[in-house]
Amino acid sequence: MSYTPDTLARLEADAAQIIARYPDGHARSALLPMLHLVQSVDGYVSPDGIDFIAATLDLPRAEISAVATFYTQYKRHPTGDYLVGVCTNALCAVMGGDEIWEKVSEKVGVGSDETSEDGKITLERIECNAACDYAPVVMVNWEFFDNQTPSSALAMIDDIQAGRDIHPTRGPIVAPTFKENERVLAGFLDGHEDEGPSAGPSTLLGRKIAAAKGWTEPVADKAADQAPTKASKASTKATKAPTKATKASAKASNKKGVKAK
Repeated sequence: MSYTPDTLARLEADAAQIIARYPDGHARSALLPMLHLVQSVDGYVSPDGIDFIAATLDLPRAEISAVATFYTQYKRHPTGDYLVGVCTNALCAVMGGDEIWEKVSEKVGVGSDETSEDGKITLERIECNAACDYAPVVMVNWEFFDNQTPSSALAMIDDIQAGRDIHPTRGPIVAPTFKENERVLAGFLDGHEDEGPSAGPSTLLGRKIAAAKGWTEPVADKAADQAPTKASKASTKATKAPTKATKASAKASNKKGVKAK
């Protein structure tokens, strides 16, 4: 590993805190947050990071690489300060996501999973942001930018390129850098977790309508659920009752001296 002594000491101290969250003998369960921890330092799952995790958790490098390549949040090459993900899945696409992608990609000058020359922006197409009620959606370092248009997305790119703060629709007031957010995903809170709303009006609309109309969730009748119905009784009886064919088969087998099973 080529980490400086100070960096290695910080990694070891943070890793010890992560591992302590799990029961004794289950240190390997810390693998996912450890991968985020490495990304908070290197900006991706680096060879040094894999070596560090392997030594700390006593895991084969191949196993760590297998996990890192399975989940798309783990990057295998250096990521820019801002990971800009444009959703181009079905709903976002028809609402303008494809056009947003084309404009943003043209402005930054890179394609999906590529990073700008200045190292500020990495672009990627995202399959789904789980925010269809705010389509089209763009995510920056996993923070939501809802109801985007080509012009609003380009204005956000302008702000990033100019070094200005950008402001998610929900979540923290100011979007963190990629490395800063990776440390949060490793389980080290930054004090911004309660700054903004996590659910907006569109998400809560159904709840609002239900409250206005006095709707409540149905209450299960356990007695009714447990009581056997006529159909289930008949099915059970039919299953237990031997048919004429099975009786005949058993009788024939017995005559031949073969015990029916």
